[in-house]
Amino acid sequence: MDRHAVEKQVEAMARQLADPMGLCVVDVELLRRGRQSVLRVVLDKPGGILLDECARLSEELSQMLDAADPIPGAYVLEVSSPGLERVLRRDEEYALFRGRRVAVHTYAPVGGQKRLEGVLLGLGGDAVHLDIDGQEVRVPRQQVAKVHLVAEI
Repeated sequence: MDRHAVEKQVEAMARQLADPMGLCVVDVELLRRGRQSVLRVVLDKPGGILLDECARLSEELSQMLDAADPIPGAYVLEVSSPGLERVLRRDEEYALFRGRRVAVHTYAPVGGQKRLEGVLLGLGGDAVHLDIDGQEVRVPRQQVAKVHLVAEI
């Protein structure tokens, strides 16, 4: 089984269901946890997603998956929201969350640090742009391991 091919197939199925509901498919992952496979589908929409929306899409997607049977063997389907500290995975999310506080984790130190926190200014060229204490910092994309929102409570 080609994990990436399955993820793409499931993403297309989930989008087919999510689009008419006004939901966005943020991520699809097929993971192995010991002997168990987990199919994780992450959904969102402006203003946040409701538990009922996750449940409805989960039910409908489960039926589609049963009919298409793209995953050999048993698996657990998880449909959820990205949470308060969601990871930014797609370029459009950098525009969507411009102005929000983020943490950027890097593979190698940038300015002496492997974790930078600041206000997201967006993507520009080959870098993630942050405002850290009033100073613009550019983090080269090839150095970025992960970018996630920081919950502001």
